[in-house]
Amino acid sequence: MTSLKEICRGLPLNPLPENKGRRKGIPHAPVRTPNLTAQEKKLALRNALRYFPPEIQKKLALEFAEELRLYGHIYMYRFCPDIEMRAYPIGEYPCKTKSAAAIMLMIMNNLDPSVAQFPQELVTYGGNGQVFSNWAQFWLAMQYLSEMTEEQTLVMYSGHPLGLFPSPQRAPRLIITNGMVIPNYSSRDEYEKMFALGVTMYGQMTAGSYCYIGPQGIVHGTVLTVLNAGRRYLGAEELSGKVFVTSGLGGMSGAQAKAAVIAGCVGVIAEVDEAALLKRHKQGWLMEISNNLDHCIARLREARKNKIALSLGYHGNVVDLWERLVHELDTTGELLADLGSDQTSCHNPFNGGYYPVQLGFEEAKQLLSSSPGKFRTLVQESLKRHVAAINKLADKGMFFWDYGNAFLLEAQRAGADVAKKGANKTEFRYPSYVQHIMGDIFSLGFGPFRWVCTSGDPQDLATTDSIAMAVLEDSICQGVSTSVKQQYHDNIRWIREAGRHSLVVGSQARILYSDQKGRVSIAVAINRAISEGKIKAPVILSRDHHDVSGTDSPFRETSNIYDGSAFCADMAVQNFVGDAFRGATWVALHNGGGVGWGEVINGGFGLVLDGSKEAEERAKMMLSWDVSNGVARRCWSGNAFAYETICQAMRENGTLRVTLPHKVLDENILEQAVKH
Repeated sequence: MTSLKEICRGLPLNPLPENKGRRKGIPHAPVRTPNLTAQEKKLALRNALRYFPPEIQKKLALEFAEELRLYGHIYMYRFCPDIEMRAYPIGEYPCKTKSAAAIMLMIMNNLDPSVAQFPQELVTYGGNGQVFSNWAQFWLAMQYLSEMTEEQTLVMYSGHPLGLFPSPQRAPRLIITNGMVIPNYSSRDEYEKMFALGVTMYGQMTAGSYCYIGPQGIVHGTVLTVLNAGRRYLGAEELSGKVFVTSGLGGMSGAQAKAAVIAGCVGVIAEVDEAALLKRHKQGWLMEISNNLDHCIARLREARKNKIALSLGYHGNVVDLWERLVHELDTTGELLADLGSDQTSCHNPFNGGYYPVQLGFEEAKQLLSSSPGKFRTLVQESLKRHVAAINKLADKGMFFWDYGNAFLLEAQRAGADVAKKGANKTEFRYPSYVQHIMGDIFSLGFGPFRWVCTSGDPQDLATTDSIAMAVLEDSICQGVSTSVKQQYHDNIRWIREAGRHSLVVGSQARILYSDQKGRVSIAVAINRAISEGKIKAPVILSRDHHDVSGTDSPFRETSNIYDGSAFCADMAVQNFVGDAFRGATWVALHNGGGVGWGEVINGGFGLVLDGSKEAEERAKMMLSWDVSNGVARRCWSGNAFAYETICQAMRENGTLRVTLPHKVLDENILEQAVKH
């Protein structure tokens, strides 16, 4: 078994580790089909061999060529380390700085088999959310981090460790970019080739920025989404007896089962991959499993009638589930679903993110590698059936929303009936959950704030939970608006429920949705608790890139921006740059994430709190910008919530000045100008 000290020595070359290939008994990424020419295959091999000295290149070239042929990518399985991959307590990492040790902890958490979707392919979630492109990059990055001082910065180019460069202490210790491809070449086909060549990488959101905390992150967001969907669509504060139907129990979507129960409703979630289903059931996140639709319908009816909170996993294709619900409606007149959505990885529909209903799971995987064109055709036919069933139920009163996974976008491209008459390019028959549910919450400054206790001690996490609740309760007592108060109450409820529902998978982490004031206050309180010894070790702050200002995504995060700038990426880039010089320990900027390659630019950060006064000042400065950047952008686009939020921020901070928009009150001015 390899030790952490050995991991930090660099690539193991003398002797070479045994090549054990793909491990059995764990999930593996789908076979990729980049369709490389002979010259491109040579280039992919040349690029991979650059990491190794000439004397071993001949031996490695043959096995790398075999990986490329069998799997469509060179993962370098020989160098997959023989270590228990997990987040070790920060003091165990042989580093010169706490910042570097914190980054190593987060990298290993992203690759923990209990956290990662396809750990041996370095995929954390979403089917293709890479931490690195190959295992050589892992070894080099860990070596650099172990050597790093507070006067150096590690630069990462799409998984490739470019090296350590001199920089001042206040600069970030790590700068990450993933998939920064020139726009005209940012297509799916180009991506498949460039990833196979080893020159770019899809970092998803928090996979390639080393900030994933397991599906807990999206449990919380899903709880808030379902609660607010109930308020908006059903007029209900309590969801007992209401039924939420969706699909996906993988990396991110695996959260849906637990979220449904916390929200108090009946969740029925379809999943084609039995391994993912069993993983969530074993973790206690999924209460029941069945591959029988008759049984599923019977349990749904029973739980609905008795108002029992239930998470039921259907092992099968979600299209079959939707069509069975249509059959029940047609034959009994009973609408069994109140709320509906989808969390298949539709950002990656033709490479394992969505499986067609016409085939079983294993048969579909074989077709994906043997005939990708036919697979694509079946996926598009399946999407049309998928939408047709949803439309029938929605016409009778079920409320469906797009969960930001590019489901409606891909359905539209497949020819499904999702058009909305007179709509712009970002609108469909059904709203994005950002447009109807979470958009105004973002405009208030609320988003997925996270922290990780690097001691690995659950007691430290419990202490931070208590601190966060106390901060939010104190803010309510000081007086906040009705909208903000409701969100604080939802998040206090979440923290209490999180402690009872065993949500930690991997690192000792927590998430809550908070606004600028809440994030800064929680960070300051946690930092002071570290300095006073109430928390044993540093705490890492981060967030999902899916936040107020982290992401420009016209079909998700910025889908409720209607001034024509939804396709502009200034906000995410400014967020990345601004966080870097305001105190972040590391920053990341990605192409892709959530809705797919070429559809979004998103940025994230990590900030280490070590109890020092400097850490407190960094947190105040950086977290304020990290939120206010997005609120100001939403204010300028005309959002009323954002307008009030940024005005309040300016009243509280005399150095903040934001350009405020004037409303055009007389539409006739526009009509006359256009006619003229």
